[in-house]
Amino acid sequence: MELTFLGATGTVTGSKYLLEHAGQKILVDCGLFQGLKELRLRNWEPLPVNPASIDAVLLTHAHIDHSGYIPLLVKNGFRGKIYCSEATFDLCTILLPDSGYLQEADARRANRYGYSKHKPALPLYTQKDAEQSLKQFSTVGFDKSRDIGGGLAFTLNRSGHILGSAFIRISDGQTSVLFSGDIGRASDPVMKPPAQIQRADYLVLESTYGDRLHKDDDPLKKIGDIISNTAARGGSVIIPAFAVGRTQNILYYIHELKRSSAIPAAIPIFLDSPMAINATQLLARHKNDHRLPEKLWTDVSRIAHYVHAPEESKALDHSAGMPAVIISASGMATGGRVLHHLKYFIGDERNTILFTGYQAAGTRGARLVHGEGEIKIHGRMWPVRAQVEELHNTSAHADYGEILDWLGNFQAPPRRTFITHGEPEAASSLRLKIEDHLGWTAEVPDYLQQVVL
Repeated sequence: MELTFLGATGTVTGSKYLLEHAGQKILVDCGLFQGLKELRLRNWEPLPVNPASIDAVLLTHAHIDHSGYIPLLVKNGFRGKIYCSEATFDLCTILLPDSGYLQEADARRANRYGYSKHKPALPLYTQKDAEQSLKQFSTVGFDKSRDIGGGLAFTLNRSGHILGSAFIRISDGQTSVLFSGDIGRASDPVMKPPAQIQRADYLVLESTYGDRLHKDDDPLKKIGDIISNTAARGGSVIIPAFAVGRTQNILYYIHELKRSSAIPAAIPIFLDSPMAINATQLLARHKNDHRLPEKLWTDVSRIAHYVHAPEESKALDHSAGMPAVIISASGMATGGRVLHHLKYFIGDERNTILFTGYQAAGTRGARLVHGEGEIKIHGRMWPVRAQVEELHNTSAHADYGEILDWLGNFQAPPRRTFITHGEPEAASSLRLKIEDHLGWTAEVPDYLQQVVL
């Protein structure tokens, strides 16, 4: 086997791994690069491998940094099947068309207001392109081996990150390669814990939080304090949240806060993201993918007012001065409806902007949590006067301690462990920790590096 790293090297975005064996070409994950401009430009460059030559795509999960390049792959000639879990497919039917729609909307806005260097500005792909790509998906159950030709077979095991997320183990009958995707947390209040994996010859391992431990502060208390204090001064809390995973956890926490009267019952909660609304409703369909009893999840899903139409979303901005909680995508403030809310609320010191997850380098979210005094949105600079807060213990990614605990389930060390999906400091730190604590051989691959397994 030969493995080529086409993404998620030196960054947490753009996950793509090409595995070649006996003439077969398998792409594991197919994500968009996000964040820094130099990374985003890679999305526009030709893929280092001809899409038409790829035989199949295997998806660990539906997040755009793992799936968002699929419509372009299909548009450029890929004709094979895209294998994933049932819940991952259901989420992709929401996320991929939405990604295409947002790119079209951004291009139209850039052309209307003239803030793009490109004349005209074009989307990377369209909503129609994304919908077309969904026809090539094929769902696979967990813990069941699936043959994909050329002597290769793969198995999905739950990774506990979001609905449908999976570890992918590929084998030719003699040698196995395990791709971690994103590893969830055993203590997550909504998702079931990651499956314990005992053996793999080679391991491709994420390192998003490879250089840190999640703080042990109680997210319930911090969220409750932020909402109560903001409301007391007449402000609103704007929560940029990932539509899949983080939004559902935040709804759970707010439900618990209201149930215990830790926040005022009268404060309205708005979920302003059609994609997040649809993803939230999927938890009722995939009951085996999470740990909440049906009645509890029904109550959690009803805690917020769902905002569907753009006119309803705009009306929220004109209610400035009336305390509320607005949850909206995207989680790193890179696009979506949350940008419009930020423009209206970020300049008022009564309000709070609450980030609830990892902020990749170069994103608006990263710049805001690092204290920048003004932020560029839709071609214009906006002063930052609102309080900016960040939760450190609500991540859906395992920290380095949890990753080491998960690796401790292996009965024997892999021959080689490749550390990916992390900023350089995080990946290097996790490599050292694995070598020191476990005595394994670990390495951090470079972009486009090819290794023979």
